[in-house]
Amino acid sequence: MEQLHKLWDFTLFSFGDGVAITFGRAVTVAVTMSLALALAKYLSRLLARQMRRGNVDPNAIQTIVRLFYWVFIILSAITALAMLEIPVAQLAFISGGLAIGVGFGAQSIINNLISSWILMSEKPVRIGDFVEIDQHMGVVERIGNRSTRIRRVDGVHVLVPNSQMLERVVVNWTLIDHRFRASVRVGVAYGSPVERVSELIHEAAMAEREVLAEPKPVVIFEDFGESAMIFDLYFWCDIRSGGELRAVRSNVRFGIERLFRENGIVIAFPQRNIHLDTSRPLDIRLQARERIAGDV
Repeated sequence: MEQLHKLWDFTLFSFGDGVAITFGRAVTVAVTMSLALALAKYLSRLLARQMRRGNVDPNAIQTIVRLFYWVFIILSAITALAMLEIPVAQLAFISGGLAIGVGFGAQSIINNLISSWILMSEKPVRIGDFVEIDQHMGVVERIGNRSTRIRRVDGVHVLVPNSQMLERVVVNWTLIDHRFRASVRVGVAYGSPVERVSELIHEAAMAEREVLAEPKPVVIFEDFGESAMIFDLYFWCDIRSGGELRAVRSNVRFGIERLFRENGIVIAFPQRNIHLDTSRPLDIRLQARERIAGDV
């Protein structure tokens, strides 16, 4: 027992003013900070759960929870320093030197942390937005301290550093509202009644529930193609993700195919015409199939 007391009171290091940091104090502070971290996480989750029940905006929830978490940690750290009885002047000297060393080694981490606060304050990207960055399209699920988590339309999660969300070109499809302009292209056989084709395409668009009546869908006779007359349908819809947008396009295509089939409109397919040189007689020969070894 006496040896334990000696170990507990063993001085690890001391400051010039006679402040000694003993093994016991260090252990007490370490346990206190561990409990504070665990309590901060638990209270943050509890706070987030209560705000979700109140239908609070997800972006506001994350900002408030993160602010609460860091304030709790800072207060816990101040309490721990008070337990160690470290003078403020000594603390300022140590923290200044430590900040210089950490700053050089953790520039990327600090940059992403600051970027996360900028994202949460200015809100160029919010939780639930449908964004596109570097050919990745998906819904923002979380803006963390280091990275932003995006769920792509194919279900794959992509982690983008927060600094990249500010430095790169990010297309936010839902920054103002959730309206998308989509298009569907279809080619019909030559000889089809183009006015009737336009009416049927417009009818297929208006039959889809997600397509908005205003702005009205527009059908454009785009071009005379090699094998078809090309029509483009442009319409607006109110959706939340790229997966839903693809579903709307698919439903419109189903409707176009059904209406064309009912009205005798042929959807064109690639064709090639072969012209033979008939300026001289064609040499046509019939050749018998060679007997294959083993034929009976």
